[in-house]
Amino acid sequence: MTTPGTTATHGDRGPADVIEVDDRLGRTYPGARTELDHRDAFELLVATVLSAQTTDVRVNSLTPELFSRWPDAAALAGADEEQVTALLRPLGMGGTRAARIIGLAQGLLRDHSGQVPDDQEALEALPGVGRKTAYVVRGTWFGHSLLAVDTHVARLSRRLGWTGSKDPVKVETDVVALVEQAATGSHGKGGSEEIDLTALHLRLILHGRRVCLARAPQCGTCVLADICPSAEVA
Repeated sequence: MTTPGTTATHGDRGPADVIEVDDRLGRTYPGARTELDHRDAFELLVATVLSAQTTDVRVNSLTPELFSRWPDAAALAGADEEQVTALLRPLGMGGTRAARIIGLAQGLLRDHSGQVPDDQEALEALPGVGRKTAYVVRGTWFGHSLLAVDTHVARLSRRLGWTGSKDPVKVETDVVALVEQAATGSHGKGGSEEIDLTALHLRLILHGRRVCLARAPQCGTCVLADICPSAEVA
């Protein structure tokens, strides 16, 4: 029990129940979706590549003009790199980003007739596309259940006691193992609930951006505070 003006943590509680977390975040963020504006798989893929080391809001401020001028892989593959660089300059590393998405478009045109493939290995073979980006596209657009681990997902997974790792692949492995245990009834409530990893990923991102901030988590208003082992309670 704490006295006024002191804080305590729930560090002795063990990992937060993954089904309960998913349920509460689902009610808090109904219809959670990526905050990158897009109309098709090509736009989502390019926007996701551009979002590295910047914010979705900044990417969204530029992509309407980008896709108006170069609306598909064929158009972007033949774009003048200096023009694309000038457009992307506000994001920082404009030249690098321009070369990356033009190379991406050329790869789509060369290997997939300009279409975005629903295949992990094929996506990761494209310039600028790694495991997380491929997961985002396959999960968000193609409907697969995949946990794309970004900084928010990794941070919240550690705070919730689901992993102790900072390595994205290890974080994914640890969290997916918990979800699979929950689905088979050997963890948490003992039910047979299935968790959509893509939806969980999107909810964790929104919660990380709005409540469970990196430097100043808002535990006092967090819907997970009573089950989170890292929560501080006044």
